[in-house]
Amino acid sequence: MNEMLEHCRKLALNVLKPSKKDLEHGLELHRASLVWDAYGFAPSGWVRDSVQQVIQDGATNDEANDEFEYGYLYRVLNNPQLWQEAMECWEIAGVDCIFQNSGVESNSVGDLIKRLSYFTAMVDYHSNDLMRAVFPQKVIEAKKQQKHSLYFTTNGVPLTDNLFSAEEALRYIRIFANFGVRMMHMTYNRRNLLGDGCAERADAGLSDLGRKAVAEMNRYGIIPDVAHSGQQTSFETAQCSKLPVVASHTVVGGLSSHYRAKRDDVMKAIAASGGFVGICCHPPFLRGSGMIDSFLDHIDYAVSLLGADHVAIGTDHYNPVHPDGKMPDFVKSRRIFESFWPEPEDNFEMTDEMYDCVAWTNWPLFTVGLVQRGYSDDDIRKIIGLNVLKVTETSWQGREKLYDEE
Repeated sequence: MNEMLEHCRKLALNVLKPSKKDLEHGLELHRASLVWDAYGFAPSGWVRDSVQQVIQDGATNDEANDEFEYGYLYRVLNNPQLWQEAMECWEIAGVDCIFQNSGVESNSVGDLIKRLSYFTAMVDYHSNDLMRAVFPQKVIEAKKQQKHSLYFTTNGVPLTDNLFSAEEALRYIRIFANFGVRMMHMTYNRRNLLGDGCAERADAGLSDLGRKAVAEMNRYGIIPDVAHSGQQTSFETAQCSKLPVVASHTVVGGLSSHYRAKRDDVMKAIAASGGFVGICCHPPFLRGSGMIDSFLDHIDYAVSLLGADHVAIGTDHYNPVHPDGKMPDFVKSRRIFESFWPEPEDNFEMTDEMYDCVAWTNWPLFTVGLVQRGYSDDDIRKIIGLNVLKVTETSWQGREKLYDEE
């Protein structure tokens, strides 16, 4: 384990202070269980030189960002040392499958395909270590083969420019299902044609086109994800869907004032749909101490409200592997509207220690923390993986029933 990963581990252990019995039992339970990150990123490597070059050549920030996304995956694909470090992160985390963010925050078909191509290439280049799982059973098969797997999600529903009819606007949902995408964000922070995002002052809910999009996603076994949706959009999505809806990476409103947090009634609606609420690992969302204890507090709250069958962990994290640890120097510009984050309601300030305490490679210590808090082994297995498996199975099998009804 390299120095940085060991530093993250020690930070978490200093907060948890587990007994030897709890530590050993938690680590063994983690190793023996199916561990499925409900939303995250495969460990990847940063590349600096190529991004700096295109910036010097006069590239726009969009072009530079494209080069960055291509570069940080391409560097890992073609550098044995970096790939070895990436696999070390996988092994230390003990994660079997990641619901992989494989589509940029957008409804643009072209933009969504770009990131999807990168992670498709990652699996193709390293098929000895990774499997692209397009059916729930493939995740189980990958674990048996001692491989890790990626299950694809996109940060948006692909929409065509032609809005003559709802069918025309939504026809790429089927195409992305054929690419193996199994979950899609209804919105990303801001309002789109489907509904309001969580960063909007208004909270208007799901549009008529949004309801048709949910029905089309149901038809092809794609899980509607409301992690970045407004409260009313999230609530109405859960109500109108015939199959499970999830908030793959969020926090609970009862413990956090952050606008990404979900209210109790919204979480109950998600659970009633058969879905789950995935707790993420971002300190500004968690509030409290911002450390691993706050993360576990959010799990406790969600389990108390919904039961252990409807709670998961969606870290929204990854571990970068890179030679110098420096991000490329992007040109200063205005922030793009869709990803603009409102100012926080309090004076919470995140520290590096908070972020490191809930590092992706500390996944085994999440399990240890659940052991400490008195969860049964069965409930822990659900929270760290089986609940995600169940939702993917229900969504895929339910799709077949909807076809039968037509």
